[in-house]
Amino acid sequence: MAGTETTGESPKTTAAVEKTDEPTGERPKQSSQDLAGLEAGLDALDAVQIRRTSPAEVLVQKVLPPVVAVALILLIWKVLVWAKVTDDYKLPDPKLVWDALHQLWLKGELLDIIWTSVSRGLFGFLIALAIATPLGLIVARVKFIRAGIGPILSGLQSLPSVAWVPPAVIWLGLNDKMMYTVILLGAVPSIANGLVSGIDQVPPLFLRAGRTLGARGLVSARHILLPAALPGYVAGLKQGWAFSWRSLMAAEIIAKSPDLGLGLGQYLENQRNNSDMAGVLLGIIMILFVGIAIELLIFAPIERRVLRSRGLLASAR
Repeated sequence: MAGTETTGESPKTTAAVEKTDEPTGERPKQSSQDLAGLEAGLDALDAVQIRRTSPAEVLVQKVLPPVVAVALILLIWKVLVWAKVTDDYKLPDPKLVWDALHQLWLKGELLDIIWTSVSRGLFGFLIALAIATPLGLIVARVKFIRAGIGPILSGLQSLPSVAWVPPAVIWLGLNDKMMYTVILLGAVPSIANGLVSGIDQVPPLFLRAGRTLGARGLVSARHILLPAALPGYVAGLKQGWAFSWRSLMAAEIIAKSPDLGLGLGQYLENQRNNSDMAGVLLGIIMILFVGIAIELLIFAPIERRVLRSRGLLASAR
């Protein structure tokens, strides 16, 4: 009796205390296990090695597939010629197209024709880039300008570039200014809309953090908006180049003048007037080749670098 009074606690109370203390002791142990699992997961992420692709893998994965595709197209083309599915003047033998290319090379005209169009296209694209970048920033950040100009930019992007050739000829005449105007009207909306789309996807937290650090106005645009919107911006640049090239080809095909020089579009139209189907196909192939080459040599490396810097590529090339 005396021992029971001295403790002042019943056996039930003691058991309850022991049960209450039991989870309390396990809680730190469980937390340490969770932290250890989290650290192990982070270590596993850090342990992912980014290895460089070997030349053999690049050859197999990047070079071989398009070569095989081109060879297959040529084979199908040759089979159709052998089978005489249509008249020879409508579908010439691939050898005739090669002969037309060889003749241009022997005359020294091939590189001049290509350079005339490429120089116009790249220069017009650079002008469009200089105009579209600040325009996209303004449209993306100023609400009333976006409400007024945003739908117009979208409408201009969907308008076929060839529609601008007749008014540009009337306004400016048959000269290089007309060519660059058509390129600008085709490329500026695409680049600006791509930048606007990229800025719309920038997390607001980035902007708030920038304002906290004192980045406002042009400083914020340069160091926060443009770097964060870079993936969408690069996509807009790629589309802008595609529109530039298409606009230029439309202008060269429609507008003919000795003052303009002989570009790819005008060469294609000349061969059509001469009813030379081999020359027509050669013109189409050269236009396609230049468009793909610019994409692979300029825009694809830029896009890979942007994606790699954000950890969006599994391997470095």
